[in-house]
Amino acid sequence: MKRVERLLALSEMLRRSGKRGISGERLARELEVSVRTIKRDLDSLETSGVPIWARPGPGGGYGLAAGVTLPPVTLSPSQAVALMAAVSAARDAPYADLAAAGNQKILDVLDPATRMRADRLARRIWVNAVPSSSRATRSALEQGMAEQRVIRIRYTSAEHSTTTRDVEPVLFASTNGQWYLVGWCRLRDAIRWFAVSRIERASVTTTACTGHTIEEVGEPPLNAKPVNTRGHG
Repeated sequence: MKRVERLLALSEMLRRSGKRGISGERLARELEVSVRTIKRDLDSLETSGVPIWARPGPGGGYGLAAGVTLPPVTLSPSQAVALMAAVSAARDAPYADLAAAGNQKILDVLDPATRMRADRLARRIWVNAVPSSSRATRSALEQGMAEQRVIRIRYTSAEHSTTTRDVEPVLFASTNGQWYLVGWCRLRDAIRWFAVSRIERASVTTTACTGHTIEEVGEPPLNAKPVNTRGHG
């Protein structure tokens, strides 16, 4: 990792650590450098105006001064392109349109030099994404999940049987390149997995879900994991 990228990553780790702070040893371990290098990088951030506090002794560490706001986006060209590639390659993922809009906001506030380098790198990545399902259908599924309301779907099974069902959404799952809506099917009175590509229509009802939990779905496969909003933290 280049030093500029390391400084960006370091400032983000300090930001995420909040009031509790983070130890120099952990910073060094996460960034794969020595503690001495971390201290030198922290000095550089302080010199550039980032207000860092340090707490010595056992349980001590580093953090940002309370009430401090950093620039909203500090990305390297590679990080920006990583987001662009991930969004482009997963157009059928839940909330993909929102992710694309958020990604555009990030690109819009990059400094011109970083944006130019990101654009050059992005041209070296090609994506042939699978056509996504109906935008209206996906929007209804996303809204029902976010608001925890019952979704009425018209679904055609692998055996070509078509039914209309009321489903209480529990989670979205991606496996073997296929996205599924997993929820409590009121028709079958059980948890069911519905391939999003087989959902012909969907609408959000005014009925609130009754509280079925992720635990009812069962244990995920060993190589499956939830989307993590806290990075490596």
